[in-house]
Amino acid sequence: MEMKTILTNVAKIIAPILLGGAILYWMYRGEDFMQLRHVLTEEMDWTWMLLSFPFGILAQMFRGWRWKQTLDPIEDLSPSTAKAPSNQKIRARSATCIYAVFISYAASLIIPRIGEFSRCAVLKRYDGVSFSKALGTVVTERAVDTLIVMLYSGIILLVEMSVFGTFFKKTGTSLDHILEGFSLTGWLVMAVCGLAVLVLLHLLLKNFSIYNKVKMTLSGIWEGVLSLRGVKNLPLYLFFSIGIWVMYFLHYYLTFFCFDFTTDLGIGCALVSFVVANFAVIVPTPNGAGPWHFAIKTMLILYGVADEQALWFVLIVHTVQTMLVIALGIYAWAALSFTKRLNPQTT
Repeated sequence: MEMKTILTNVAKIIAPILLGGAILYWMYRGEDFMQLRHVLTEEMDWTWMLLSFPFGILAQMFRGWRWKQTLDPIEDLSPSTAKAPSNQKIRARSATCIYAVFISYAASLIIPRIGEFSRCAVLKRYDGVSFSKALGTVVTERAVDTLIVMLYSGIILLVEMSVFGTFFKKTGTSLDHILEGFSLTGWLVMAVCGLAVLVLLHLLLKNFSIYNKVKMTLSGIWEGVLSLRGVKNLPLYLFFSIGIWVMYFLHYYLTFFCFDFTTDLGIGCALVSFVVANFAVIVPTPNGAGPWHFAIKTMLILYGVADEQALWFVLIVHTVQTMLVIALGIYAWAALSFTKRLNPQTT
């Protein structure tokens, strides 16, 4: 492997971590972390945090079950079973799909966006499903998720637009006043996030070169994309697709009740901040660390939460939810070690 390639790969891993770390440093520099300890032990209601966990887990399980629906129409004989009867088919198991999704989220904490490839690799290793065709179904998922996010984002922002107007009238705040309230650090963070989005778009345009590196064929990808036409239970597919985002929202919204300063903000604030955070995590950092914090903190301040309280909220919620992702990834890895491979000779 050429030195240039090695340096490029290292940069892809380190750059997102540095970006997220830089944003977090700018946000939390000078803060008294002894106050964070007080919030965790004295002011926080952990019951609501624990109640939010099942929804975070269900979101990933829904994704696994939905993925299996798009995989089922794909019939593929593994290379090691090429002499098998013509009616023998490789089918993805529900459990394997869910474990693969768990691992994909955990893997993306190390290398952003690597999850799509890791879960396809898990499925090939344990169930013998073609890597290229499985990745094609992931492309389909991304398209469906993007459509859903755009639809509910537009609806929520239109409905909640009145909230911004009410806020401005009650507080006498104007948009100019808000912009004046941004410090130089805030503008720098916004500039960095904007630059990161441009870099991400540039990288996305080069995705096909990544596909070629893992020796995928265009025909395999296309077959996976078209797999949506063969989904047997389309209503169930739509249920899972919508349910994924409902679960994500509930996973986030229930954390509002952990703190006195967010419990009365209402579902409107949760919806708007959830939408803004979804766009913030486009910036490629591990689990959205940095951009997610900045976006949620900004929205909470807009709804009247004190700056320091907003900072502790985003740090605690993001950290705990990230730990859940790690725990699920470890669980899936352990479960797969006891899972029988349907095609043990395939690598």
